[in-house]
Amino acid sequence: MMNEVLEKIQELGIVPVVVLNDAKDAAPLAQALCNGGLPCAEVTFRTDAAEEAIRIMSEQFPDMLIGAGTVITTEQVDRAVAAGAKFIVSPGLNPRIVKYCVEKGILITPGCTNPSDIEQAIENGLEVVKFFPAEPAGGLKMIKAMAAPYVGMKFMPTGGINQNNVRDYLAYDRIVACGGSWMVKGDLVDAGDFDKIEELTREAVEIVKESRGK
Repeated sequence: MMNEVLEKIQELGIVPVVVLNDAKDAAPLAQALCNGGLPCAEVTFRTDAAEEAIRIMSEQFPDMLIGAGTVITTEQVDRAVAAGAKFIVSPGLNPRIVKYCVEKGILITPGCTNPSDIEQAIENGLEVVKFFPAEPAGGLKMIKAMAAPYVGMKFMPTGGINQNNVRDYLAYDRIVACGGSWMVKGDLVDAGDFDKIEELTREAVEIVKESRGK
């Protein structure tokens, strides 16, 4: 049985990967994503504004599914969850962080690009891993090759995925969802062009529907 958060992610099909330089952009960005039909965001811990942005989105948009990305320490896990994050995403598989999250009942999708990573994920009871960086690491072809021996594992590819190739990924039944930043590009956020973000989000939602025959 898939975790409730994972079920929601699978239902959405695309997880917007967000980098926010200023927490003031959190609320209007969340509104644009919700209006566009994608009430979800992976807010990356690459900036000082990340923690506050997660808190604002979680409090003002309680129906949104907010996660924290680029999490590389247990301290960041604690800060993200305290701010309202419902899932944790890391660029690689750090056994200590994975174990920490599993023991606390926090959903984590660690980055994996090889069979050894996947076996560590299985050892920790995970059913979905991030495949990162997806395109540079071999893309869909590599995912299919790795999925063959690990029949119970599913994937959430992120990195180099955009509106031109996401359909191919989503058409493969072992992919839960794709992480992507094309609808929430930094220049659009910094410029306050939330109408454009909403428009691109709507287009992304339509792509998911097309890809899955809905």
